Amino acid sequence: MAIELDGFKRESFTHDGAEKDVYRRGSGPGVVIMTEMPGITPSVIRFAERVAAEGFTVFMPQLFGTPGKPLSMPYALTELARACISREFAVLAANESSPLVDWLRALCRHVHAELGGKGVGAIGMCITGNFALSLMVDPTVAAPVLSQPSLPIGLGAARRAGMHISERDLAAVKERCAAGAQVLAMRFTHDALCPGERFVSLRKELGSAVETIEIDSGPGNRWGLPQRAHSVVTNDLVDEAGHPTRQALDRVLAFFTERLRG
Repeated sequence: MAIELDGFKRESFTHDGAEKDVYRRGSGPGVVIMTEMPGITPSVIRFAERVAAEGFTVFMPQLFGTPGKPLSMPYALTELARACISREFAVLAANESSPLVDWLRALCRHVHAELGGKGVGAIGMCITGNFALSLMVDPTVAAPVLSQPSLPIGLGAARRAGMHISERDLAAVKERCAAGAQVLAMRFTHDALCPGERFVSLRKELGSAVETIEIDSGPGNRWGLPQRAHSVVTNDLVDEAGHPTRQALDRVLAFFTERLRG
């Protein structure tokens, strides 16, 4: 069933036989927003509106869930279970990209072909967080943001440190970084779904090309953030000047401006 969102134009995009709805808003350079679990919730919509208001054309594909449906734990767990058995995701793979990345790369190329400019921005969150890194294999992606990248899911040191990207794709990303590409990555320090070891791996592999933001969510932190805090620019955003989550949001918008407009 097709669902409309106020203020967004619903389009469809097909690649390799897979068709998905894409919600579009704004004008200016393109930014692809890959939603977190369980989908295009009201908080994700507010983030997309914020990006569009900064002078970007937002493209928000429906990868799972029901657009506009509010977040709840049963809803999130249901959609996560579906993703775990979907052929589009490889949620346990530490050194492999999810098949869905190919469709998203094609969407980025489509956006750039229409809008032109220096490139396309892409932000992944939670289960799609790592996708922004894999998308860099395509040279059209000029501003990748990883927000609480949560794949691979599972126990063990390899998965905690894993970046959910194939060795071949990582080599291509490192080549782009050596040529001047930049990456932005964010997490809360006590987020069990996005372990600190993963950011150690990012810094080890990408060096100065990756800018990391790690917001203190430990016991007694000055901001009163819960240890379960996870969604940096959506559900756990405190939209107040000076708050570290607001500073992270501002940095995302500035990063898009720097990389897409110069």
